[in-house]
Amino acid sequence: MSVARSAAASDGATDLLTDLRFELMPFDSFEGQMGHLPDGATIAITTSPQLGLDATIEWAEKAAEQGFAVSPHIAARYVRDEKHLEEIARRLTDAGITDIFVPGGDREEPIGEFESAYDLLTTLDDLDYAFEEVGITGYPEGHEFLDDATLAEAMKKKAPYATYIVTQLCYDPDAVVEWIEAVRERGVDLPVEIGIPGVMKYQRLLKISQKVGVGDSVRFLKKTTGVLGFVRQLVGSRGKYTPDDLIDGLAPYADDPHYDIRGLHIYTFNQTSDIESWRYGRLEE
Repeated sequence: MSVARSAAASDGATDLLTDLRFELMPFDSFEGQMGHLPDGATIAITTSPQLGLDATIEWAEKAAEQGFAVSPHIAARYVRDEKHLEEIARRLTDAGITDIFVPGGDREEPIGEFESAYDLLTTLDDLDYAFEEVGITGYPEGHEFLDDATLAEAMKKKAPYATYIVTQLCYDPDAVVEWIEAVRERGVDLPVEIGIPGVMKYQRLLKISQKVGVGDSVRFLKKTTGVLGFVRQLVGSRGKYTPDDLIDGLAPYADDPHYDIRGLHIYTFNQTSDIESWRYGRLEE
């Protein structure tokens, strides 16, 4: 790598680490997690299979009241019907929230009439409520239950109703870059927020990764230095994962308009203190 490219990569890493949103889960720890974040930070709030959308909306209202920029997940399969969607949109609008993220949701069976994110997006488009920013999901490593052609068609249908894409959790920078290239070739030009894991113990990270279906990325972590190297990382880091290699791999593309990376989306798993300590350490290097 040339000196010029190294400088560009360093600048790219800084850009990525200063332009990001933090994803939190709407559990009891939410209040304390907010205390570790910068004033006015953007917080994405997931939909919990256990708690449903009520907890998401309630925490979104509280976070907005405290001055955070908020992007609640309105998972389609957790919305009962158009009336329920209108109620959600009204509450968010009343709270001053202008950004939502619309995934399909991980329920096997929807609780109501919305089977997919597309179904919800088209219904929302007909309501009197509108949001300045609407995010949809991207899958750099594919989906456990859907083939690539189905995912591509779904994105093509959803894209006109969205303003940005958030990628699913991924540890392989090459996979992310190649996926963005493929998306651009298909004519989708929405900016991309790259979903990355935060800082946490390897054991917890592996369990979460297997649960959300990103086993290929876990295998990537192991093969970067081989199994022995992986074990050494585990021991030498006191069992903690940090996304340094991922940031460094993405940095050269951070300012490239072709990729249009608008920032990072950190899957914190409600471990914001460790993440912020690591992030500030990187920015001070």
